[in-house]
Amino acid sequence: MRRRSTTPGALWSSDPPRWFNRRTDHDHSIERARMVEEQLAHRGIEDQRVLDAMRRVPRHLFVEESAAPYAYEDHPMPIGDGQTISQPYIVALMLQAARIGPEDRVLDVGTGSGYAAAVAAQLGHRVVSVERHPDLAVGAAATLEALGYRVEVVTGDGTLGWPAAAPYDAIVAAATGPSVPRAWVEQLAPGGRIVMPVGRPGRAQHLALFEHDPDGSLRETNLGSVAFVPLLGAQGWPVP
Repeated sequence: MRRRSTTPGALWSSDPPRWFNRRTDHDHSIERARMVEEQLAHRGIEDQRVLDAMRRVPRHLFVEESAAPYAYEDHPMPIGDGQTISQPYIVALMLQAARIGPEDRVLDVGTGSGYAAAVAAQLGHRVVSVERHPDLAVGAAATLEALGYRVEVVTGDGTLGWPAAAPYDAIVAAATGPSVPRAWVEQLAPGGRIVMPVGRPGRAQHLALFEHDPDGSLRETNLGSVAFVPLLGAQGWPVP
């Protein structure tokens, strides 16, 4: 695994992204408010801290500029390297299930564009985000730093977690695995929560909440059917 610097000048090999020196919020607060009301609250997201965080984070700055007008629509969006940014409802559902408190340490597996990590950073004390694609890690770290989100982005095998910052109160993964990686259980704090999709890529998958009970066992709750990219790595699906 490699740690990535989050200093913008060290990450942009040429010019900074075009949005860096412009007013970052633009007029998308209206779209965010509509997204929260119609896609989240209306569909059962009740955690007010999650709703407030989703209302604040500028999702349109975590997608390509050409896709910004569609950033608040109710569907996932491609971000490169065969990866996607999850639809807003799924991000909110996962973070609500994770029950991230203000003092919690969070491991975010599958940084992607950095959007979910930014929302998690609004909820918890410390967020470490692991991304296996170096280009995505660099771009996400630059965006997060430029927007002022305190997220440590690292490049590596997300199925192995990130032991240096463990234990974690919550682990949230944006890729589907065959089961919970053993490394995540070892890095989970007592009473911690893991939220991840489980199932084969392209086949039946479900979003699961795993809670670390006092006896050391994991208790699973099925949160419904989903479709995610595969969790690749030593303790996930084999890397092609």
